[in-house]
Amino acid sequence: VQLQASGGGLVQAGGSLRLSCAASGRTVSSDTMAWFRQAPGKEREFVTAIFRSGSSTHYDDSVKGRFTISRDNAKNTVYLQMNSLKPEDTAVYYCANSARLILSSLRRRDAYSYWGQGTQVTVSS
Repeated sequence: VQLQASGGGLVQAGGSLRLSCAASGRTVSSDTMAWFRQAPGKEREFVTAIFRSGSSTHYDDSVKGRFTISRDNAKNTVYLQMNSLKPEDTAVYYCANSARLILSSLRRRDAYSYWGQGTQVTVSS
C-alpha cells in the first residue's frame, strides 16, 4: 500500500484545512486508517482513526470537536477536516494504515504497517 498525503499549508489561528490521504496498490476499504502528527522536537503522536465501516472514529482529546476524520472508500481516500486550528496544531501530519488493528493498539505507531510521506501544517497566531 502506498499512501499520499496532501492538503497541508499555512493558515491563521481559527482557520481550517482539509487533508487528504490517497491510497494506492490495493483497496483499503477494510482497513483502519489514521492520522498522526509530529511537531518539531516531539514524538509522533496519534490524532484520529477511522475503522473500516466509517461508523467508528476515535480522536485524541486535543482535537475532539475541532477535527473530523472521514473516508470515501470508492476513492480509496481518507480525509481530515481541521477547524478552529490553533498554533499548537502545527506539525507534520502523517496518514497511516493498518489491516489488522485492534482497538487497544489504536495509538501505537507500531500497530500501523504503512505510512504516508507527511504534509506540513503550520498555524500562525
